[in-house]
Amino acid sequence: DIYVTSKIWEAGADVESTYERCAGSVKKIVGDGGYLDLMLIHNAAVGAEPRKRMWLAMEKLHEEGKFKSIGVSNYGIGHMEDMKSYAKVWPPAVNQLELHPWLQQREVVEYCHKNGIVVEAYCPLVRNQKADDPTLNEIGKKHGKTTAQVLVRYCIDKGWSPLPKSDNPARIAQNADVFDFQLGKEDIEKLDAMPQETPLVLAVDNESTA
Repeated sequence: DIYVTSKIWEAGADVESTYERCAGSVKKIVGDGGYLDLMLIHNAAVGAEPRKRMWLAMEKLHEEGKFKSIGVSNYGIGHMEDMKSYAKVWPPAVNQLELHPWLQQREVVEYCHKNGIVVEAYCPLVRNQKADDPTLNEIGKKHGKTTAQVLVRYCIDKGWSPLPKSDNPARIAQNADVFDFQLGKEDIEKLDAMPQETPLVLAVDNESTA
């Protein structure tokens, strides 16, 4: 019923101190004897050595059953390939990316799907900045759904796990009410054809291993 995910923002000075930092998160969130379903490295931009320390610490907690799954966030292809040089657990279970029709990051998404990495889409609602988009509204009207519901369904139909964000109970329920319709091929093609814009948060660098 509840799937608990957390992130580590930065590494400690070494693997052991990073391990303690992660273990402290488990204790803070679920108490002694508990576990987290998923732990993610927040961002690849911290650098190669800190990424390595975080992953090795997370692997240890994964082995101990404190993290059921471990993954990454905002990793490009180069970052994930670089992990192979030190990771015992590969591929990462998840790569969380900014994804929506206006930022599709196709190359890294294809890589993740090819390698069995779950693609989690953050900012799938584009922070409501596209609520007046005529194509999006046309598709919503066609299915009797809100623009937000169309965007969540788009993620699902693309094979992404959407992470819509809201603190409004009614909207949270509405965002989950997307399993009684499916976008047609024409709908998907229209959304796929949206111009690719500047990211709200971040687009990954697929070449970098730094």
